[in-house]
Parts: sequence; structure tokens; C-alpha cells
Amino acid sequence: MAEPMAERKQAILRAVTDDYISTAEPVGSRTIARKYDMGISPATIRNEMADLEEEGYLEQPHASAGRIPSDKGYRFYVDALMLGRSISEVEKSRIRAEYGRRRDEIRSLVRATAKVLGEMSQYASVVVGPAVKGARIHHIQLVPLGSDSVLVVVVTSSGLVEHRLLAIEHSMTPADLDRLSAVLNDRLRGSTLADIRGRILRDLQIEVSAYASFLEDMFELLIDAVRSSDEDRVHIDGLMKLLAQPEFKEIEKARPILEFLESDGMVLSELSASSRGGGGRPEISIGSENSRDELRNCSIVSAPYGPGGRVIGAIAVVGPTRMDYSMVTALVGFVAERLSELLTRLDMHKSTE
Repeated sequence: MAEPMAERKQAILRAVTDDYISTAEPVGSRTIARKYDMGISPATIRNEMADLEEEGYLEQPHASAGRIPSDKGYRFYVDALMLGRSISEVEKSRIRAEYGRRRDEIRSLVRATAKVLGEMSQYASVVVGPAVKGARIHHIQLVPLGSDSVLVVVVTSSGLVEHRLLAIEHSMTPADLDRLSAVLNDRLRGSTLADIRGRILRDLQIEVSAYASFLEDMFELLIDAVRSSDEDRVHIDGLMKLLAQPEFKEIEKARPILEFLESDGMVLSELSASSRGGGGRPEISIGSENSRDELRNCSIVSAPYGPGGRVIGAIAVVGPTRMDYSMVTALVGFVAERLSELLTRLDMHKSTE
């Protein structure tokens, strides 16, 4: 909850923050007087800026420099001063065009999301895909590939498509594979891949005993697929754009954020709250509000996504605390909404098959 603040101080804090976001240079009282026409003298602005610094909303990075917002100042700006904006029709068309080329499968949509967020925000983008382990089986298809191998295709409830090639010792005809596919779909639809071990596998091996060995090999392959897919849930784009920001041009300053982004475990942990959340406005975490030391010079704007209001992942933009919060918040909100709409349609399409 933003603390009460006099209107003149609010106007000055907004001007300092907007100017610093735009220029990446500390802001002085004369700059505010010249550019923002507040009807007050530079001396009065300087006194108000000194008060804002004493109250913790501004910082003075060098003795002779102007001021920049502190984390507290950014938080007040985001909560009370920031002017909201909408995504333009041109920007919406660009996002829709990117998705229009990749609407058949969730991994393609996730990669498209990371790409469009990185390009349009000019910061780093992070997209956490859905976990395969907890996804429920929607459809299984066994496809013959010659006499010694079968392609196993599994479509999950979250829209993920897993496919693995399985070598077989004994030839199986297309009719054999169709019958086995029908049995697997009848028995396994709605189960998770993690559920398959144990009783379900034993029951299936009894029901279709001629294929007991094949089933065991197939499910071991799928369990390995689940493990490798869940280790590849984090998709990142825009790293070079992040490094082009003035704050991160020195490698020592950039190293902590790069170490964070290179660790899927850290990313998943930091974005877990968004993944569990439900709709609404994107969440903004500023500097010291982040739980990890690596992110103390960064801000994260994140939002959950998923079909039909069911959260299966999160998207985020990571940038310096001098982030264009208004633009990024609008972008993340629209992209999360659009991605959820596409996944809902994909979900509805699967349910009619």
C-alpha cells in the first residue's frame, strides 16, 4: 500500500522516474524544471527532491550527480503514479502474427512467447512451460516405422506432445498397434505418466499379455521422457538485449543476473508464486523485493497462463530496476492473456477429437 504523499512531491517523483527510465542518467532539479513545466523554481524542486531522498524515495549515486529512484521510489511509482498504457494494434498484430505461425503444439507456443516478449520488451524474457510429470494423458498413438521400431506419441491434457522411437524385437502389424493403441487410450486417458508404474502397468500386462514386454519398455521410455522434458521447462530469450542496457554493460554487474538466468532451478523457484497464482494484473517485483541476491539490481514483471483459467506456467520479463514498467506490464498482461486463449482453443479442440 502506497504511503500518503503531497501532490507536488508525487509530480516530482513521477518526473524523476520517467526521465531516468528514458535516459538512464541521474536527474537534476534544473532538468525537471526545464522539461516538465511544473510552475515552480529549480530551487523548490531541489528542496522537494532532498526531502524525497531523506524519505527513501530517491537516491544520489554520486555527490555531484542528480537523483535516481530507489526501490521504494519505484514501488510508489508503480503502485500510485505510473500511467497505464495499452498494447497498440500494431503491437497486437505483431504478437498474433508470431503465434499464427505456431499454434499446433504448446512447446511451439512457449518458444514463440519467449521470442516475442524478448523482442518487444528489449529485456530478457522467461517462459516456464508446463510440467509433464503432472499432466494427464489425453491420447496415445502407436505408429509403425518399419519392422523393428514404433513411434510412441502421447498427447497430454496441457497440450504437450511427447514422441519417442522404440525399438522392438518382434514385428507388430499396423492392426496390432491400432488394437493396442485403443486399449491404452481406454485404460490410461486421464491418468498421469507418473501414475503408470505399478498396478496400472501390471493390469495392462495381464490384459494384453502378448505385449507385456513391449509395454514395459514403452513406459520406461516415457518415464525417461518425462524426466528430460521437466528439466527443459524454462525458455529464455533476449539476453543480449538485457546486456545492452547501461546497467549491465560491465560484465561484473551482469554476472549475477546471468548466473540466475542460466539456472533453471533458480528461475523455477523465483517464478513459482506466479505459476500458482490466478489471473489479474501482472505482478511486479522490484530490486530488493526479489528473494535472491542475484536479482537485487533487477525487476521482474510476471504473470501466470493456462487454458480455461487453469494455471500451467508463467511468463516474465527481467530487466533493470530502471525498467519501462508501464510498457512491460501491458505487454506481459496481453501476451499472458493471448497465450491462455490459444491454449484454451487447443484444449477445446482436443476435447472434440
